[in-house]
Amino acid sequence: MEKRDSMPQMPTMTIERMALLGQLLRYGITGVFASLVNIGIYHACVTMAGLDPNLAWTIGYVGAASTGYVIHGRWSFRGHGGRDRQATRITRFAIVSFISFALNSLWVWLFVQHMDLPIWAPYPFVLCLTPLLVFWLNRKWVFE
Repeated sequence: MEKRDSMPQMPTMTIERMALLGQLLRYGITGVFASLVNIGIYHACVTMAGLDPNLAWTIGYVGAASTGYVIHGRWSFRGHGGRDRQATRITRFAIVSFISFALNSLWVWLFVQHMDLPIWAPYPFVLCLTPLLVFWLNRKWVFE
């Protein structure tokens, strides 16, 4: 009687899945950095320049989106897709950034202003749902 190995076989990770996982990890690190840029600009504009918080948030978001575009293009999505259509990529990135900004603004309005929930109520959506959608759009449409 033959003795069989009782250890289950671990599925092997394909090259495509490893590339996707690497992109997702780099995207997350870049996202944290871009968020810090956004918050830093926002905080400085409100506390040092005395700007309206909504205007300051918008300025911070523009700074974060600009930073994100450069880092995502050079690092997060390196080796993914073609790199020969710079104007198209910038336009698509701007559209995706606007979608992200609008979606996060919707979460804030819906949960804080409309439903009168605590100020932190939109955070799970802002930090989890929106970034996943934006990652997918960036991977499939911007940095294709």
